[in-house]
Amino acid sequence: MPQVQIPSVSKTLADVVAAASWADVEAQSLEARRSILNFFATALGSARDPVVMAAMRTLSPFSGAATTTVIGHSQQMDAMCASFLNAVSANLLDFDDTHPETIIHPAAPVAAPVLALAETRRLSGREVLTAFILGVDIECRIGNAVSPRHYARGWHITSTCGIFGAAAACARLLGLPAEGIANAIGLAASQSAGNVENLPSAAKNVSVGNAARNGLFAALLAQQGYEAAPRAIEGPLGWARTMGDELDVARLLDGLGKTWEIAKNTYKPYPAGIVFHSVIDACLRLREQIGRRLDQIDAVTVEGSALLLARGDRPVNNARDARVSIHHCVACGLLVGKAGVAEFARETVVRPEIAQLRQKVRAERDDQMPDGAARVAVRLSSGEVIIETVISPRGSRAAPLADRDLEAKLREGVRTGQSDWSADRVIDAVRRLDTVDDIAELLESLRPPR
Repeated sequence: MPQVQIPSVSKTLADVVAAASWADVEAQSLEARRSILNFFATALGSARDPVVMAAMRTLSPFSGAATTTVIGHSQQMDAMCASFLNAVSANLLDFDDTHPETIIHPAAPVAAPVLALAETRRLSGREVLTAFILGVDIECRIGNAVSPRHYARGWHITSTCGIFGAAAACARLLGLPAEGIANAIGLAASQSAGNVENLPSAAKNVSVGNAARNGLFAALLAQQGYEAAPRAIEGPLGWARTMGDELDVARLLDGLGKTWEIAKNTYKPYPAGIVFHSVIDACLRLREQIGRRLDQIDAVTVEGSALLLARGDRPVNNARDARVSIHHCVACGLLVGKAGVAEFARETVVRPEIAQLRQKVRAERDDQMPDGAARVAVRLSSGEVIIETVISPRGSRAAPLADRDLEAKLREGVRTGQSDWSADRVIDAVRRLDTVDDIAELLESLRPPR
């Protein structure tokens, strides 16, 4: 397909963000609320994680006026700090929503600053939903235009593209004209960062937090008259080429302003990298067939695409490794029969029988398998081999999670995150988000007294 020639990617995207109305995006509001509910579920699930608490201690002395909610806490911070913390906690457990074509986790970098800015400006739920839908569209479209090379080259695409969605959404909430929104997008291009090598560490979450905070920062700078190069994304020395990719402008613009990327969103049933979900599903099915013969497992072979092996054929040294490990996902599915937050926590990771089974797992590449699919073969001591293949795992677009599943996920998040927030209040608040006049009042009703 020949490349589409346009004067500026930033300006073309900004024109749509500035012109869109609630009527244009209202049909996507249900999916947006599902995404935001999942955002709260994952943020509550790690609200008191040592990583989040360390970040809070680091930022607290530097926070400005305490105007903004930190999810799962009574304490407020300024909008910049809250954006960072809420994006980190939403992304920390590898449990957030996923855009399948890019593997972007859309909500964390966009919902966090949108809610923070809306709270400080006392904006309405419809304004929040409109900005959120537009921001998700921008981050995922830019992701589409550089996928799959961008991620494969080592850029953490949720961070590097999430900042564009955050900047566009926040500029929209600030009421900036198209020119100002374009400048916010261009300013975001100067702050885009994050690498895949850091996925097994908390450094990954720092780049997601920065995408949220710096996207808000870009919008606020644009409001004050800061300018950016019109071709900051696609120019000869712009964002795309600097990061090693030629921007596919045609893919970026396909259906712009008419179809919405949030409609493709998916939600995880397991707190692990999405490419491992087929492995888990296959092992849960195999466990049912093996029954009481689990102690007879001699070897396990997992076959999948190059992406599966690149992301998950790794040793497990800690809980973060486990969430991106083929070997640990096999052990959870076969030995425990579950793959929730507890199964990826340190207490499970170090169990001797779990570690022993991980050693029996071998990963093999099969280029005929699509990304996200897996074939798992278990050989028993009797010589019997039992095989399960999963192409579309639970939570994928072919087998989506229901609303009740997301609500159960949020309730579990409140329990595992040891938060004193009410799950029922959060669920009710997100359900009626499109009818709320003041986001600040809504979020205040969710925070228990200090």
